[in-house]
Amino acid sequence: MLSVSLKSVLQHARYFPLWSALTAVRWRSFDSRSAGLGTTFRAVMRWFPPAKRRFDREAKRVFPDMKRSTRAKLGQDMGWHMGRTLFEIYHDADFQTQHYKFRVSGPGIVALEEAQRAGRGAIIVSGHFGQWEAIRAVIKMHGLESGAVYRPHKNRHYERRIRAGIEAGGKPILATGRVGTRALVRHLRNGGIISILLDEKYSEGVRIPFLGHDALTSLSAAHLALKYDLPMIPAFGTRIGDGNAFRVEFEAPIPHTDTIQMTRAFNDSLSARIMANPEQWYWMLRRWDGV
Repeated sequence: MLSVSLKSVLQHARYFPLWSALTAVRWRSFDSRSAGLGTTFRAVMRWFPPAKRRFDREAKRVFPDMKRSTRAKLGQDMGWHMGRTLFEIYHDADFQTQHYKFRVSGPGIVALEEAQRAGRGAIIVSGHFGQWEAIRAVIKMHGLESGAVYRPHKNRHYERRIRAGIEAGGKPILATGRVGTRALVRHLRNGGIISILLDEKYSEGVRIPFLGHDALTSLSAAHLALKYDLPMIPAFGTRIGDGNAFRVEFEAPIPHTDTIQMTRAFNDSLSARIMANPEQWYWMLRRWDGV
């Protein structure tokens, strides 16, 4: 009983700083509050040593010759982008309606619509880059809806907020794990669309190059695409301009070959996006652990 109470107190304590940042300026505009949380996260990446060390470890792997001052700025810029992204996800119901922010392009959106007209499902693959919820916002703009796969947060306060935000972007929302996988298969076989972020470490995955280094990677998206003859479409929402607009690009579906080759094609695509805009990828994922 005491341990349960202590756990609850710790969860409240860890959530309180974010709750404060989200609620202190509720009277301001959506974009101002988004930028405000970005500024808060930028400060965390500048002044909080554990966050700085974790970022440094990952960034040095990819940019070994980058100057320390340049790398420090990159970490702070990443914090600004991720703070804004988190705010928009927490307020996804509002974010999804801001159609004027999205610049849409790429053959993948046509392939998605064609699959839906034929009664087929589709798999959208992306990563923790830019604003990935902009992808599902654009899918809604086209009169469709994409569910999503997500990893539940251990803190119940974060979990409540993040799940509500993700659900506002489209349903069903499927947690990782055996039960979620069964529901995912049913959804796809019934002609549904699902969005999956493929850049998290998967301990039972296969070593596939990512940003020039082997990383344990899930083959699940490619496996489902092959098994059920579904298009696997890479899509990315890059933040542009002052950060209040997005270039949402749906690439052509990855050709059906084998799971490793298809997943490697996605890793290469995401890697190219990150190298072009490294501040827009969430470097804190411990992507190369366990290799």
